Amino acid sequence: MTGDKETLRVYGAEADRYAEMARDFVELPSLTNFIARLPTGGDVLDLGCGPGWAAARMAEEGLRVTATDATPEMVDMAARHRGVSAHLASFDDIEGEDIYDGIWANFSLLHAPRADLPRYLAALARALRPGGWFHIGMKTGKGEKRDTLGRLYTYVTIEELDRLLRDAALTPHETETGEDPGLDGTVAPWVTMVARA
Repeated sequence: MTGDKETLRVYGAEADRYAEMARDFVELPSLTNFIARLPTGGDVLDLGCGPGWAAARMAEEGLRVTATDATPEMVDMAARHRGVSAHLASFDDIEGEDIYDGIWANFSLLHAPRADLPRYLAALARALRPGGWFHIGMKTGKGEKRDTLGRLYTYVTIEELDRLLRDAALTPHETETGEDPGLDGTVAPWVTMVARA
């Protein structure tokens, strides 16, 4: 996750409330579809895992899950789930090649500074095995700003995200849009994309 100190402070202070709100992530159709694309017993990275609900679901489905987050409180929660290997790490710690069959980056990279998105996506693409699947969720819009809680957000248009993925040698396959309230209570539009290495 991001190294922005204020964003990390907010997630640390709001860890329990965020964990309760994020519990519904295990029922996301996008997560079910993502899991179905991966080989049985495959290796998957949950990038910016938060409390680990999605990681736990993937582990329950037989995947080998590595979960990372830059907030110690979130890593502690994620590590409590059976089958989940949780580690404290930021986006800058992404390294290695041909490690994962899938990477789940569900509304985590939206906290990365815009200028850093291309290099983070390139590092994630390298970490995927050939034919591996990448899921990303971002809030849509333009620019960067902090929400009412103080978290830093980078907003993207659908076209911009598509281009960023292609520039990182990932091929977009599916796009979904919607809008939901976030931790600060503000309803915001979002996009998810599934791409392949």
